Amino acid sequence: MVWCVRQLLGYLIDDSCDQREMENAKLVVGLGNPGPKYEQTRHNVGFSVLNALAQRFGGVPKSRFDGQFTCLKLDDGPLILVWPLTYMNLSGRCVAPFVNFYKIPVQTHLLVVCDDLSLPLGKLRLRPKGSAGGQKGLADILRSLGTQEVPRLRIGINPTPPGWDTADYVLSRFTKPESEIIASSTTNAVDGILQWHRDGIDKCMNTINQ
Repeated sequence: MVWCVRQLLGYLIDDSCDQREMENAKLVVGLGNPGPKYEQTRHNVGFSVLNALAQRFGGVPKSRFDGQFTCLKLDDGPLILVWPLTYMNLSGRCVAPFVNFYKIPVQTHLLVVCDDLSLPLGKLRLRPKGSAGGQKGLADILRSLGTQEVPRLRIGINPTPPGWDTADYVLSRFTKPESEIIASSTTNAVDGILQWHRDGIDKCMNTINQ
């Protein structure tokens, strides 16, 4: 989905990601795989959430550190959005340089958005830390950053159905009824990210995990 995100967004050019202006910036990473082949697949819900967030506020994605990124100047401070283009299993190769370059405190100013096989379809779950729970992109980020204290917003895609290979399932597309649920969940995820950015993770968890 991100492969053509520049064409999809068409926003006013935003050069607000100057490192000198990024003090106290927060960073949100959406996980997925690049290219049309993976658009609208279960594994790409992280990309979908960031696309929706960017569409709400604007910003032209630019290339850096094996990914695409844009910066939103919000009332509560700068918010950097990052789409890794390394493919899922190497997401940390993109995320770690962004964290280091912008001096992001990972426990409070980094949020990873990803799919989760253990949650019902569309269910949101926000946690401040923990294991990757089998999500290989998140696992690579934790490994690259050297800590499990990385906040993550997980979006349920339902467990692998009987008879399916998990790798095939996560790369499959949502059915039409499922897409309607995911569209609503995506909107809720965007609202949750904005609350996290404004109020911090504790207040956001009270809202989003109900």
